[in-house]
Amino acid sequence: MSDEVFGPEVVAEAQEIVARYPKSRSALLPMLHLVQSREGHVSTAGIAFCARQLGLTTAEVDAVVTFYTMYKRTPCGQHLVSVCTNTLCAVMGGDAIYARLREFLGEDHAPNGHEETFGAPGTTGSITLEHVECLAACDLAPVIQVNYEFFDNQTPDSATHLVDELRSGAKPDPDRGAPLTDFREVSRQLAGFFDNLDSDVDGPSAAAETVRGAALAAERGWVAPAMPEHAPLPVPDKK
Repeated sequence: MSDEVFGPEVVAEAQEIVARYPKSRSALLPMLHLVQSREGHVSTAGIAFCARQLGLTTAEVDAVVTFYTMYKRTPCGQHLVSVCTNTLCAVMGGDAIYARLREFLGEDHAPNGHEETFGAPGTTGSITLEHVECLAACDLAPVIQVNYEFFDNQTPDSATHLVDELRSGAKPDPDRGAPLTDFREVSRQLAGFFDNLDSDVDGPSAAAETVRGAALAAERGWVAPAMPEHAPLPVPDKK
């Protein structure tokens, strides 16, 4: 099975990734995304493939895979739905959103757990749900990501509607960032390959809330004090 998944075409792409770096081991992170784009997760066979391509041990590759949460060890759905439950998002409703989606996606009213998949992995409308730490969008809390694209200012109702649309096969437009794709395709993009794009990956990245401070400063003529040409350095106290 691994020979079918990681055939000559994938080997060639893996070596294309290696050629980007002065040292081959530096190619490991994007190569893992390439593996994930083929299988929908990083399998034992995928770990062995990366190890062979880079001259590493499987233990070295496994240590990286298990360190970064973006590399999934079990097959994911067509879409990865990430709910921020860090402090501000949690206070603003992130915990309630995650609880609602767990219940909504769970079978027989049994809540789904972290990184569990609803539907057959990889099939249209299948969803893997996870809770995550800070997504660096506190000004738009609570936020959800779908395949790492942002859906801002969510509520339990809006999040449920979003997930229901995904299950139907739709790809709603994110509030900012690139148009929505699927988990395997975004993994391929993270590996540095943009050959299967349905549309441009560029999109607005800043929301009005994010740049409100800069806009106010411009409107009111606020500027930071200029740095003196010869600023004295502080002298530490002697102890």
